[in-house]
Amino acid sequence: MDLFLALLGAMGVVVAMAANATNIARFVGERRRAAGLRTPRVYQADPDFGYVLMEDFGTRLYQDALDESSADALYGAAMDALVRMHRDCSSDGLPAFDTAWATIELELMPTWFLQRHLGLRANDIAWDVVAGGFAAVLGALDEQPRVFMHRDYHSRNLMVLDADGPGILDFQGAMRGPLAYDLASLLRDCYLSWPDERVEGWVAGQHARLQSAGLCEADLPTFQAWFDLAGLQRHLKVLGIFCRLAYRDEKPAYLPNLPLVFDY
Repeated sequence: MDLFLALLGAMGVVVAMAANATNIARFVGERRRAAGLRTPRVYQADPDFGYVLMEDFGTRLYQDALDESSADALYGAAMDALVRMHRDCSSDGLPAFDTAWATIELELMPTWFLQRHLGLRANDIAWDVVAGGFAAVLGALDEQPRVFMHRDYHSRNLMVLDADGPGILDFQGAMRGPLAYDLASLLRDCYLSWPDERVEGWVAGQHARLQSAGLCEADLPTFQAWFDLAGLQRHLKVLGIFCRLAYRDEKPAYLPNLPLVFDY
Protein backbone atom coordinates (compact mmCIF):
# COMPACT_ATOMS: atom_id res chain seq x y z
CA MET A 1 0.00 0.00 0.00
CA ASP A 2 2.82 2.44 0.87
CA LEU A 3 4.50 1.76 -2.48
CA PHE A 4 1.20 2.32 -4.27
CA LEU A 5 0.68 5.68 -2.53
CA ALA A 6 4.26 6.71 -3.30
CA LEU A 7 3.70 5.90 -6.97
CA LEU A 8 0.53 7.97 -7.01
CA GLY A 9 2.40 10.85 -5.40
CA ALA A 10 5.01 10.76 -8.13
CA MET A 11 2.17 11.01 -10.65
CA GLY A 12 0.71 14.09 -8.95
CA VAL A 13 -2.18 12.19 -7.39
CA VAL A 14 -3.17 11.97 -3.73
CA VAL A 15 -5.64 9.72 -1.91
CA ALA A 16 -7.67 11.52 0.76
CA MET A 17 -10.51 10.61 3.06
CA ALA A 18 -13.57 12.83 3.09
CA ALA A 19 -16.81 12.77 5.02
CA ASN A 20 -18.80 13.43 1.87
CA ALA A 21 -16.85 12.53 -1.24
CA THR A 22 -19.88 13.00 -3.47
CA ASN A 23 -20.28 16.68 -2.57
CA ILE A 24 -16.56 17.35 -3.07
CA ALA A 25 -16.64 15.68 -6.47
CA ARG A 26 -19.68 17.69 -7.48
CA PHE A 27 -18.05 20.94 -6.38
CA VAL A 28 -14.80 20.48 -8.23
CA GLY A 29 -16.45 18.93 -11.26
CA GLU A 30 -19.00 21.65 -11.88
CA ARG A 31 -18.42 24.81 -9.89
CA ARG A 32 -14.64 24.97 -10.25
CA ARG A 33 -14.89 24.87 -14.05
CA ALA A 34 -17.61 27.51 -14.01
CA ALA A 35 -15.43 29.93 -12.07
CA GLY A 36 -12.02 29.03 -13.54
CA LEU A 37 -10.62 28.26 -10.09
CA ARG A 38 -7.79 25.84 -9.34
CA THR A 39 -9.05 23.21 -6.94
CA PRO A 40 -7.71 19.65 -7.12
CA ARG A 41 -9.19 17.54 -9.88
CA VAL A 42 -11.12 14.60 -8.51
CA TYR A 43 -10.43 11.47 -10.54
CA GLN A 44 -12.56 9.05 -8.54
CA ALA A 45 -14.77 9.32 -5.45
CA ASP A 46 -16.34 6.57 -3.36
CA PRO A 47 -19.06 8.06 -1.13
CA ASP A 48 -19.69 4.74 0.63
CA PHE A 49 -16.13 4.47 1.94
CA GLY A 50 -15.38 8.20 2.00
CA TYR A 51 -12.31 8.10 -0.26
CA VAL A 52 -11.32 10.59 -2.94
CA LEU A 53 -8.58 10.16 -5.54
CA MET A 54 -7.49 13.69 -6.42
CA GLU A 55 -4.80 15.84 -7.97
CA ASP A 56 -1.79 16.69 -5.78
CA PHE A 57 -0.81 20.38 -5.74
CA GLY A 58 2.56 19.78 -4.08
CA THR A 59 3.91 21.38 -0.90
CA ARG A 60 4.31 25.11 -1.65
CA LEU A 61 1.92 26.65 0.85
CA TYR A 62 1.16 30.37 0.76
CA GLN A 63 2.16 30.41 4.44
CA ASP A 64 5.73 29.47 3.51
CA ALA A 65 5.97 31.64 0.39
CA LEU A 66 4.61 34.93 1.73
CA ASP A 67 7.15 37.61 2.57
CA GLU A 68 7.58 41.35 2.10
CA SER A 69 8.52 40.99 -1.56
CA SER A 70 5.99 38.32 -2.59
CA ALA A 71 2.90 39.39 -0.61
CA ASP A 72 1.42 41.85 -3.12
CA ALA A 73 1.55 39.37 -5.99
CA LEU A 74 0.37 36.35 -4.00
CA TYR A 75 -2.44 38.19 -2.27
CA GLY A 76 -3.40 39.83 -5.54
CA ALA A 77 -3.83 36.42 -7.16
CA ALA A 78 -5.76 35.17 -4.13
CA MET A 79 -8.10 38.19 -4.19
CA ASP A 80 -8.65 37.84 -7.95
CA ALA A 81 -9.65 34.23 -7.31
CA LEU A 82 -12.04 35.36 -4.58
CA VAL A 83 -13.79 37.70 -7.01
CA ARG A 84 -14.23 34.83 -9.47
CA MET A 85 -15.47 32.57 -6.69
CA HIS A 86 -18.01 35.10 -5.43
CA ARG A 87 -19.16 36.08 -8.91
CA ASP A 88 -19.10 32.82 -10.84
CA CYS A 89 -19.49 30.00 -8.31
CA SER A 90 -23.13 29.19 -7.70
CA SER A 91 -24.06 29.06 -4.03
CA ASP A 92 -27.30 27.22 -4.75
CA GLY A 93 -27.75 24.32 -2.39
CA LEU A 94 -25.02 25.39 0.03
CA PRO A 95 -25.83 25.75 3.75
CA ALA A 96 -26.61 29.30 4.83
CA PHE A 97 -24.13 31.17 7.01
CA ASP A 98 -27.01 32.94 8.71
CA THR A 99 -27.53 34.56 12.11
CA ALA A 100 -28.30 31.23 13.77
CA TRP A 101 -25.10 29.63 12.45
CA ALA A 102 -22.92 32.65 13.25
CA THR A 103 -24.34 32.75 16.80
CA ILE A 104 -23.51 29.09 17.40
CA GLU A 105 -19.93 29.82 16.37
CA LEU A 106 -19.69 32.91 18.57
CA GLU A 107 -20.91 31.01 21.60
CA LEU A 108 -17.83 28.77 21.46
CA MET A 109 -15.72 31.66 22.75
CA PRO A 110 -17.26 32.16 26.23
CA THR A 111 -17.40 28.43 26.87
CA TRP A 112 -13.97 27.35 25.70
CA PHE A 113 -11.82 30.49 25.83
CA LEU A 114 -13.19 32.54 28.73
CA GLN A 115 -14.25 29.73 31.01
CA ARG A 116 -12.12 26.73 30.07
CA HIS A 117 -8.89 28.45 28.96
CA LEU A 118 -8.85 31.57 31.14
CA GLY A 119 -10.61 29.90 34.05
CA LEU A 120 -13.31 32.54 34.47
CA ARG A 121 -16.47 31.60 36.29
CA ALA A 122 -19.85 32.37 34.76
CA ASN A 123 -20.37 35.10 37.39
CA ASP A 124 -17.10 36.76 36.32
CA ILE A 125 -18.34 37.41 32.78
CA ALA A 126 -20.30 40.55 31.85
CA TRP A 127 -22.84 38.68 29.75
CA ASP A 128 -24.69 41.86 28.74
CA VAL A 129 -21.47 43.19 27.20
CA VAL A 130 -20.87 39.88 25.41
CA ALA A 131 -24.45 39.87 24.09
CA GLY A 132 -24.19 43.48 22.92
CA GLY A 133 -20.94 42.78 21.09
CA PHE A 134 -22.37 39.68 19.46
CA ALA A 135 -25.41 41.67 18.29
CA ALA A 136 -23.22 44.31 16.64
CA VAL A 137 -21.20 41.65 14.84
CA LEU A 138 -24.29 39.75 13.71
CA GLY A 139 -25.88 42.93 12.39
CA ALA A 140 -22.82 43.70 10.26
CA LEU A 141 -22.84 40.18 8.83
CA ASP A 142 -26.55 40.31 8.08
CA GLU A 143 -26.36 43.47 5.96
CA GLN A 144 -23.70 42.14 3.58
CA PRO A 145 -24.45 40.66 0.14
CA ARG A 146 -24.55 36.84 0.15
CA VAL A 147 -22.08 34.94 -2.04
CA PHE A 148 -20.33 31.60 -2.37
CA MET A 149 -18.07 31.59 0.71
CA HIS A 150 -15.08 29.25 1.08
CA ARG A 151 -15.10 29.84 4.89
CA ASP A 152 -11.45 28.93 5.54
CA TYR A 153 -9.58 30.95 2.92
CA HIS A 154 -6.10 31.51 4.39
CA SER A 155 -2.41 30.83 3.94
CA ARG A 156 -2.54 27.15 4.96
CA ASN A 157 -5.28 26.37 2.44
CA LEU A 158 -3.76 28.17 -0.56
CA MET A 159 -0.99 26.66 -2.68
CA VAL A 160 1.57 28.37 -4.92
CA LEU A 161 1.31 26.80 -8.37
CA ASP A 162 3.43 27.24 -11.46
CA ALA A 163 0.46 28.72 -13.33
CA ASP A 164 -3.17 29.72 -12.84
CA GLY A 165 -2.84 29.89 -9.07
CA PRO A 166 -3.57 29.86 -6.31
CA GLY A 167 -4.47 26.24 -5.70
CA ILE A 168 -7.43 26.22 -3.33
CA LEU A 169 -7.77 23.47 -0.72
CA ASP A 170 -10.19 22.56 2.09
CA PHE A 171 -13.29 23.87 0.38
CA GLN A 172 -15.70 21.20 1.66
CA GLY A 173 -17.07 23.57 4.32
CA ALA A 174 -18.28 26.13 1.75
CA MET A 175 -21.46 28.04 2.58
CA ARG A 176 -23.57 30.87 1.26
CA GLY A 177 -22.38 33.77 3.38
CA PRO A 178 -21.32 37.42 3.75
CA LEU A 179 -19.16 39.05 1.11
CA ALA A 180 -16.25 40.18 3.30
CA TYR A 181 -15.77 36.98 5.31
CA ASP A 182 -13.26 35.20 3.05
CA LEU A 183 -11.26 38.40 2.63
CA ALA A 184 -11.00 38.70 6.42
CA SER A 185 -9.85 35.07 6.60
CA LEU A 186 -7.14 35.86 4.06
CA LEU A 187 -5.83 39.20 5.29
CA ARG A 188 -6.37 38.72 9.05
CA ASP A 189 -4.79 35.28 8.95
CA CYS A 190 -4.66 33.30 12.21
CA TYR A 191 -1.12 32.13 11.41
CA LEU A 192 0.63 35.29 10.17
CA SER A 193 0.02 39.03 10.29
CA TRP A 194 0.71 42.24 8.38
CA PRO A 195 0.81 45.94 9.34
CA ASP A 196 -2.62 47.58 9.41
CA GLU A 197 -1.67 50.08 6.71
CA ARG A 198 -0.81 47.31 4.29
CA VAL A 199 -3.98 45.39 5.06
CA GLU A 200 -6.08 48.49 4.55
CA GLY A 201 -4.48 48.97 1.13
CA TRP A 202 -5.32 45.41 0.14
CA VAL A 203 -8.89 45.83 1.40
CA ALA A 204 -9.29 48.99 -0.68
CA GLY A 205 -7.97 47.17 -3.74
CA GLN A 206 -10.39 44.30 -3.23
CA HIS A 207 -13.27 46.74 -2.75
CA ALA A 208 -12.45 48.20 -6.16
CA ARG A 209 -12.34 44.72 -7.72
CA LEU A 210 -15.70 43.80 -6.22
CA GLN A 211 -17.27 47.03 -7.41
CA SER A 212 -15.96 46.47 -10.92
CA ALA A 213 -17.43 42.95 -10.85
CA GLY A 214 -20.84 44.29 -9.77
CA LEU A 215 -20.67 42.50 -6.42
CA CYS A 216 -20.52 45.46 -4.04
CA GLU A 217 -22.47 48.72 -4.09
CA ALA A 218 -21.28 49.83 -0.65
CA ASP A 219 -18.69 52.58 -0.28
CA LEU A 220 -15.20 51.83 1.03
CA PRO A 221 -15.81 52.84 4.69
CA THR A 222 -18.84 50.55 4.81
CA PHE A 223 -16.92 47.70 3.21
CA GLN A 224 -14.02 48.25 5.62
CA ALA A 225 -16.47 47.95 8.53
CA TRP A 226 -17.89 44.75 7.03
CA PHE A 227 -14.36 43.39 6.75
CA ASP A 228 -13.48 44.31 10.33
CA LEU A 229 -16.64 42.85 11.86
CA ALA A 230 -16.62 39.69 9.73
CA GLY A 231 -13.07 39.22 10.94
CA LEU A 232 -14.17 39.80 14.53
CA GLN A 233 -16.83 37.10 14.22
CA ARG A 234 -14.29 34.70 12.78
CA HIS A 235 -11.67 35.39 15.42
CA LEU A 236 -14.08 35.11 18.34
CA LYS A 237 -15.10 31.74 16.91
CA VAL A 238 -11.47 30.72 16.44
CA LEU A 239 -10.61 31.55 20.06
CA GLY A 240 -13.26 29.02 21.05
CA ILE A 241 -12.36 26.42 18.44
CA PHE A 242 -8.60 26.46 19.14
CA CYS A 243 -9.29 25.99 22.86
CA ARG A 244 -11.85 23.26 22.20
CA LEU A 245 -9.33 21.45 20.01
CA ALA A 246 -6.79 21.66 22.83
CA TYR A 247 -8.92 20.68 25.80
CA ARG A 248 -11.61 18.44 24.37
CA ASP A 249 -9.83 16.89 21.40
CA GLU A 250 -6.31 16.83 22.89
CA LYS A 251 -4.83 18.82 19.99
CA PRO A 252 -2.81 21.58 21.69
CA ALA A 253 -0.84 22.60 18.58
CA TYR A 254 -3.19 25.55 17.96
CA LEU A 255 -2.70 27.19 21.37
CA PRO A 256 0.45 29.12 20.30
CA ASN A 257 -1.74 30.93 17.75
CA LEU A 258 -4.11 32.30 20.40
CA PRO A 259 -2.16 35.55 21.07
CA LEU A 260 -2.39 36.68 17.44
CA VAL A 261 -6.08 35.81 17.21
CA PHE A 262 -6.75 37.59 20.52
CA ASP A 263 -4.82 40.64 19.28
CA TYR A 264 -7.08 40.82 16.22
